[in-house]
Amino acid sequence: MAKSIVSAVLEKLSSLLMIPGEIKHNFELALALEEEMGKVIAHFQDIQSVLQDAESKQVKDANVRNWLKKLKDVAYDVDDVLDEWNSEKLKSQIEKEQKEARNFPLLKKMRNSISSFTFQTILYYKIASKLNGVNEQLDTIATEKDRYKFGLEKVVEEPRRLITASFIDDEEVYGRCQETKILVNMLVAENSSGGGLKLPVISIMGMGGIGKTTLAQLVYNHSDVECHFDKRIWICVSDPFNEIRIAKEILEAFKGESSNLVGKDNILQEIRSHVSGKKVLLVLDDVWSEDATRWEQLKTSLKHCSPGSRILITTRNEKVAIIMGTTSPNLFLLNTLSLEECWSLLSRRAYYGRTREESENLDDIGRKIAEKCQGLPLAAKILGGLLRFKRTREQWQNVLDSEMWDIEEAEQDLFPPLFLSYYELPSALKQCISYCAVFPKGMILRKDELIKLWMAQDYLKGVRCEEMEIVGEEYFDELHMRSFFQDFRGDELDSDIIKYKMHDLIHDFLLVLMKTECVMLVNHDSEELKLDLSCERARYGTLIRKEAAPTEPNIFRFRKLRSLLIDSSYHDTSSLRLYLPRLFDQLTCLRTLNLSNGLFRNSIEELPDEIGKLVHLRYLNLKNNKKLKELPESLCGLCNLQTLNLKWCDSLKELPCGIGKIINLRHLENDQTNLSLMAIPKGIGRLTNLQTLGLFVVTSNSDTSSLGDLQNLIHLRGLLKISGLGAVCDVTEAEKAELENKKGLRTLILDFTISKGLMSNRWQRDDGRLLEALRPPPYLEELEIWWYSSPTISANWMMGLTKLSHVSLGYCLHLKSLPPLGKLPSLESLYIGGRSRVEKVSVEFLGVEREEILAPSSSLESPSSSVIAFPSLKHFEFEFFDLEEWEDWVPLTSREEHISIMPRLCSLTINSCPKLKALPCYVLHNTSLKQLNISQSPILSERCRKETGEDWLKISHIPSIMIDSVRIQVNCSSVEEFGLFVKFEFQSELMCITGEVYTSDFQACDDEKRLDRNCVLRQVTWDATGKKEGDWSMLCLFVSQDFFLVEVDKFVVQRVIERRCGRSSFLELVNSALYVKYFSLITYFLSSSYV
Repeated sequence: MAKSIVSAVLEKLSSLLMIPGEIKHNFELALALEEEMGKVIAHFQDIQSVLQDAESKQVKDANVRNWLKKLKDVAYDVDDVLDEWNSEKLKSQIEKEQKEARNFPLLKKMRNSISSFTFQTILYYKIASKLNGVNEQLDTIATEKDRYKFGLEKVVEEPRRLITASFIDDEEVYGRCQETKILVNMLVAENSSGGGLKLPVISIMGMGGIGKTTLAQLVYNHSDVECHFDKRIWICVSDPFNEIRIAKEILEAFKGESSNLVGKDNILQEIRSHVSGKKVLLVLDDVWSEDATRWEQLKTSLKHCSPGSRILITTRNEKVAIIMGTTSPNLFLLNTLSLEECWSLLSRRAYYGRTREESENLDDIGRKIAEKCQGLPLAAKILGGLLRFKRTREQWQNVLDSEMWDIEEAEQDLFPPLFLSYYELPSALKQCISYCAVFPKGMILRKDELIKLWMAQDYLKGVRCEEMEIVGEEYFDELHMRSFFQDFRGDELDSDIIKYKMHDLIHDFLLVLMKTECVMLVNHDSEELKLDLSCERARYGTLIRKEAAPTEPNIFRFRKLRSLLIDSSYHDTSSLRLYLPRLFDQLTCLRTLNLSNGLFRNSIEELPDEIGKLVHLRYLNLKNNKKLKELPESLCGLCNLQTLNLKWCDSLKELPCGIGKIINLRHLENDQTNLSLMAIPKGIGRLTNLQTLGLFVVTSNSDTSSLGDLQNLIHLRGLLKISGLGAVCDVTEAEKAELENKKGLRTLILDFTISKGLMSNRWQRDDGRLLEALRPPPYLEELEIWWYSSPTISANWMMGLTKLSHVSLGYCLHLKSLPPLGKLPSLESLYIGGRSRVEKVSVEFLGVEREEILAPSSSLESPSSSVIAFPSLKHFEFEFFDLEEWEDWVPLTSREEHISIMPRLCSLTINSCPKLKALPCYVLHNTSLKQLNISQSPILSERCRKETGEDWLKISHIPSIMIDSVRIQVNCSSVEEFGLFVKFEFQSELMCITGEVYTSDFQACDDEKRLDRNCVLRQVTWDATGKKEGDWSMLCLFVSQDFFLVEVDKFVVQRVIERRCGRSSFLELVNSALYVKYFSLITYFLSSSYV
C-alpha cells in the first residue's frame, strides 16, 4: 500500500515541477518552492527503491510496519498539499475566465489582476512552507530506512492493461454432496429433532472460509427444499446484528416490495400476519451476535408459522448457535475438504486457459500448494486465482517457498494465502481492494458505485481522463477473477448493474492490513465510543449508530479522514445535522462523503454553507434525503467534485446557479427526484466531463438551460431523461442538442410535458418535427416517449435503431396510428399505454413493406425465407385507460399469411380496450405464447371464456391465462382453486367473510353459534360473471376446543364479497380491524395479482 501511495505522489510532483510564470519574477519564492519540491521527489525516489522488500518484511517485523506507517502518513500529507495547490489554481482559473467574460472596464481588470497576483504569491509561499515541514519528516524516515538494510529493486511501475476473460462459475462446488443430503433431510423431515419445538433452529458451524455459506446456498436452492416450503427467505446478517434491518428484510421478502413501516413492534406484528399458516424456511447467514435479547422478539414473531417451518443459520461460534436456540442434534459441524477435493477446486481456477501439457508440468507443485490450504475452500479459491496469473514453473515454486506461510496473525490458517495473493497485486489494485475495508462487514454494493469511490481516491489515475470508469471496471474484474469479490447478482430492475460482497474473512484480512488507516465507529448500548488514540491519523472512516448515543463528536478527532461513510439505516441520527457545519469545517481532507439517508426522519433539510470548505471533495452522496429542498451556492466552489448523487431527493426544486463551475463533475445523478426538480441552471453545458446526467429539465425561462446546452456533453452515457419538451418552441434547439453524437447513451426517455408534469396545449404544436430533431445515437437500447401529442410517430431515425430492445409509448393522447415497430430486429419488450386515440392496429404496424406483402408464397421457398415482423418480441402490453376508439386489430389476409409475426412472443397483456372485437389469428395461434392477460375488455373476455368462448380452442394451448383478474386453469374443468387455512371461532365470523355458506352438514353447538369442530362445510365457486360452477367440500380441521381451521377457496371469498359489497368495500374490509382473526387471508389477497 505504501508503494502505491508514494508512486501516486511522485507522479503528481513531476507534473507540478514547472513553476507558474506569474511568480517567476519573484526569484526567491520560485527558487524556494522549486528546491522544496526537488527534495521531496529525491526522498521519495530513494525510498521507493526499497519499498517492495519493506512491504514483504513488515508481515513479520513490527518495526518495519511502524516505519511504513510513518512513510504513508507523510505521503498522504504531501498528497493533501499538492491537491490543495491544484484546487486553488483551478478555482483561480475559473474565476479569471468568468471575470474576463463579464467585460469589465480596464481599471477594474487591472485591480483584478493585482488581486490575483497577490493571492497566487501567498498560496505558493504557503505551499513551500508546508513542503519544508514535510522534508524534515522525510529526513528522519530516510535515516531510519538505512537501519533495516532493505534490498534494492528496479522501479518498474506496472501500468498493465488487465486480462479480460469470462468470469469463472462460482456455483460449481466440490466435496459437499453428503453434507447437502444430510441437511436437506433435516430441513424437510416431518419429525424434527428439535425437542418438540415448533420452530427448530438448525446451525451450520465451522471456521471462516470453510464453506458454510456455500453449503447453505446449495441446500436453500435444492429442489426438495423448494417444493417443501411455502416461502424461503435468505438474510445476510453479519455484524453488527441489526434486528430492525433483518425484520424489514423478512417482511419485504413476503411483500415483494420495500416496506415503509417504522418501529420494531409494527414490523414484527406484520411479520406475524404474513407467516401465519405458511411453512417457512428462514436462512440467517453469518450470525455473530451473542446477545440473546436481540433475537428473541424476532423469533417470537416467527413462531406463528406452520409446523414444519425451519430456521437455518451459519456461524463460526457454537455459543451463538446455542443462543439462537439450536439443540445438539441440530448442530451441524462442517469439516474441511479432503486434499483431492481442495486440489480440484484450486486447479480448476489455476489451470484456466492452459493446455493439458502446461497443466501436467505444474501438477506436482500445485498439489503441494493445495496441501497448504488445509482443506479450506476459500483458501483454494484465492490461491487458484493467484496461480492463474503465474505462467512458469519457477513462479509456482516461489509461491510454495514464500515466507508468507510463516506469518503469525489471527485466522492464521487462511491469512497466508490472502497475504500471498494481496502482495502479488499491482500497486493500483492493492489500493482498490484495501479501500474496501471501509465498508461494514457483509455490505452489498453496486459495482459502478464502487468504481466512483475508487475514482474519488485517485486510484484510477495514470490514464486519459475519460477512461477512468473503464479502467475501474478492468480493475474490478481482475479482483473478481482473483476471488476477492463474490456473490454476484443482477439488480432487480437492471440486470446490467452488478452487485457484490466480500467474504467476511477477506474483510477481516483487509481490516488487519488497514488497522491504522481505517476506523469504524460503532456504538453499542448507548455508550460513547472508547477510541484507540493511535488511529487518530486514520484516513478512512465509517460511522454506524446502533443506539441513540453521542457518537458524532468523536468524528472530529479524525481530522485526516479522506473518506467518511455515515450509515443512517439503524437509528435516528438527527443530531448529526447539528454537527454538519463543524464536520465540514474540521474534516477538510475529505475526498468522499456519504450522507445518503436510510430513514425518512433522518433526512437532511439543509446543507450548510460550510460544505464549500471541503476543497478536496470528489464524491458527495445525498441520496434519499427527501426533505432536502436546496443546495448552497458554496457547493459550486468544489471544483474537484466528480460525483454528486441526488437520487430520491423528492423535495429538491433546483440546483445551485453556479453548477457550471464544477468543471470536473462526471456523474450528476439527479433522476428519480419525483418531479420536484423544476429546471437546470445555465452553465450545465460547461460540464464537458459529464458522463451521467439522469434528468434534464427544459423550461421556457431564458434564465435556465435549453436543449442546446446538451451539445458539448458528448461523453454522456447510460440513461438520459429529457422532461418539459412541451416548452420547446424552436425545433432548432433540439437539433443543437446533437443527441446522435452521444455514443454512450443506452436509454433515452422523452417527456413532452411542460415543467412539473403539467400538460400544455400540445395539439397546437408539431411534436413530430421535434421528435425527428431529437435523433438519438444508433446504439440506443431503450426508448420511452411520454405525453407526445401528434397523431402519428413518423421519426425516420426510429427504424434505424437496430439495437433497440425496449420501447414504451405512454399517454400519447392524440396518437391515432402506431409506427411500424415490427421492423426493429432487436425489440424484445413493447409497452403502449395510458391514453391515446388509436382506432386500429393495422398491417402497417408490422413494418412489412408492400413488396413483401405482395410477394407470392411459393412452396419451393424454405421456411427461413419467410418475412418476419417483430422477430425478437417477447413481451407486449396494451395498458390503456378506457381506450374507446380501438375496435380492430387487423388480421392478415390470405396473401399475407407467409409473414411470420412475433415468433418469440411469451406474454401479451390487453387492458381497458372495451371495444376491441378480437385478437388476430397470428396471436391466437402463436405457439410460443405462455401468458395471456385480458382485463376490462368485455368483448375479448367473452370470446376467450373457458370452453364456451368463440376463441377458447384457439388459446387453450396457452399455459397461463388470466381473464379479469381470474386465473384460468386450462387442464381443469373449473376455475383454479387456491387452498388456504384461516382461523374462525364463531359462525358469524365465517358468514361475514364468505357471505353465503351452503351447509349440508353445518351445525351450531350453542347460542353464540360456535362452530362445531366436526362439521363439514360446502362452498360454491363462482366464475368471473357470478355464475355458479358447482359445489365442492372442504374439511374443517380443529386445533383447539375453541378454534379450528377452515380450508377456504381464495377466489370464492374475494368474488362473494365483491358481488355483495363491491370491489371498493372489499378493499375497505381488508383494512378493517374487525377482521384481525383472518388477517393472514386478507394479506394473502393483497400480496397477489388478484386484487
